[in-house]
Amino acid sequence: MRAARTRTARKAMVLAAVVSLGAGLLAGCADDGDDSGKSGGDSSGKTKISLGLFGAMGFKEAGLYTEYEKLHPDIKIEENVIERNENYYPALVNHLTTNSGLLDIQAIEVGNIAEVVETQAAKFTDMSKAEGVKPDAWLDWKWQQATTKDGATIGLGTDIGPMAVCYRKDLFEKAGLPTDREEVGKLWAGDWGKLVEAGEKYKKGAGKETSFMDSPGGLLNAILSSEEQRFYDTSGKVVYKDNPAVKAAFDLTAKAAKEGLVQSQTQFQPAWDQTISNNKFATVACPPWMLGYLKSKSQPDAAGKWDVAAPPKAGNWGGTFLGVPKSGKHVKEAEALVAWLTAPEQQAKLFAVQGSFPSAPGAYGMSQVTGAKNEMTGDAPIGEIFAKAASSIPTQVIGPKDQIMQQGLTDNGVILVTQGKSAKDAWETAVKTIDNNLEK
Repeated sequence: MRAARTRTARKAMVLAAVVSLGAGLLAGCADDGDDSGKSGGDSSGKTKISLGLFGAMGFKEAGLYTEYEKLHPDIKIEENVIERNENYYPALVNHLTTNSGLLDIQAIEVGNIAEVVETQAAKFTDMSKAEGVKPDAWLDWKWQQATTKDGATIGLGTDIGPMAVCYRKDLFEKAGLPTDREEVGKLWAGDWGKLVEAGEKYKKGAGKETSFMDSPGGLLNAILSSEEQRFYDTSGKVVYKDNPAVKAAFDLTAKAAKEGLVQSQTQFQPAWDQTISNNKFATVACPPWMLGYLKSKSQPDAAGKWDVAAPPKAGNWGGTFLGVPKSGKHVKEAEALVAWLTAPEQQAKLFAVQGSFPSAPGAYGMSQVTGAKNEMTGDAPIGEIFAKAASSIPTQVIGPKDQIMQQGLTDNGVILVTQGKSAKDAWETAVKTIDNNLEK
């Protein structure tokens, strides 16, 4: 998923701040026992499996817990969800570091997986050895992201985020732009700069009531999602300051911000949610999980007014893994649940309901994917659209501190241009923030 896919902070002050937070977030669902006499059980004597999740992952909404509980009458599933990963992940790191307070299953966002693999792999079971798990059931690059140099796989992939651009057909029509998804895709095919040019045309036709795009952070993340090398090179060296692709993405986003083509909003904050509800923007960088988010935050009258167009370049934004901490109370039961939740059949069901696109290619030919529709996008064949986008995703270099650099560039960088700072000053602020956080 996802969503709320940010960020990482660490060290003394942050850990101190999240100790109490983490106890509530991650340990709040833990059960030290009950009257049934079974540790981790409930009053009926069932084994309770707890999941720590972030964002709108949709397992419950898709009915997967209910289905699994019917298949396994002795199991009770309970989830604890934190909306933003930037709140979830530091607490998870704290509990991994102390090896306490972990739930039976913990979600790990793709931007954090490299760090967890590098520093916390010993705390998780090797899911490659779990019953019924076959590595070739996942996209190879997705499987490798969660695999250590020694070959242990600490989590199974739930979804990926093949990039598209979701747009409001009614707002495009009002602004004098085409509304057919093929024609819309042609506006910016092959070049993110053409997307900004389309935004300039939109602004001329639409006036000031709405913005072309939802946020500077969303645009910057979308551009960077299409780059093979972003913050690290293949040797593991941090190169974000010297990578021309990163600076070009920042400058293009800053240009859009200066011209008023993007809202002065940070994604996944309450104020941003309100702009969705109030129909204040016409486009949003749109991996599949964004459809679920739009659905959850929109008013009913927005249904069917969105459509999905190809992005300027193929990319991936988001995706999550489910891992099983060795310290969990029900390790084998948790491994079985993770294997079932991430099987192609369940990934297809999840996509049909939530819009989370499968990381298991075996799901792509299933009817829930090929015939998928979304309430927000009407008759758009979203399964076909995102499957095509997934086929061209570049294999990206993922590093342990990706989230720090991504957040610095968005939340402490390009957003400042919408507030009156120059692109140069915004870049310098972002770099200073990132470098300070990297040293912690």
